[in-house]
Amino acid sequence: VRQVLGWIGVADQIREGAREVVEALGRIGVRRIVMLTGDNEIVAREVARRVGIDEVHAQLLPEEKLRIIEALAAEGTVAMIGDGVNDAPALAKAHVGIAMGAAGSDVAMETADVVLMSTRLEHLVNAFALAKKTRVVVTQNLIFALGVIVVLVATALFARLPLPLGVVGHEGSTVLVCLNGLRLLAFKQAQ
Repeated sequence: VRQVLGWIGVADQIREGAREVVEALGRIGVRRIVMLTGDNEIVAREVARRVGIDEVHAQLLPEEKLRIIEALAAEGTVAMIGDGVNDAPALAKAHVGIAMGAAGSDVAMETADVVLMSTRLEHLVNAFALAKKTRVVVTQNLIFALGVIVVLVATALFARLPLPLGVVGHEGSTVLVCLNGLRLLAFKQAQ
């Protein structure tokens, strides 16, 4: 007669705050979050359900992750977040590859465009929010700089702008562009 004397279950723990991070990414404009994993389908779906991810692809080999990233990239801009050797091809193919550095493999860190040197998931939200803010500041700087150049060139051609005044105008605009960019140093993500 066989009798069960015990049962051992082993599972990865979901990182604390994972659900909040997924929600925060949605609030800052990340429209679609897809989970790609080599883990078992049942486990992957349960993890995704608990953290609020709707789309899951499980039991994937590295080349399958790569194909999915290629398909997603054909639909729009894709950021891939990973930390393992199996993630490296997909990290390389994504528009932006992000490696979770401290716990990540050397291959993932070498392949990624961005390496976060922390395993704290909330740093992902900060990185995405900072990227959005940076895009706004760069756009402001380009518009301002081009506007100043157009005004200076038009003034030089039609109103005989003296060279020293043109140089001061150009260099002054460069200083203003730099100061505007320095505002990013004070960036703090609202929690």
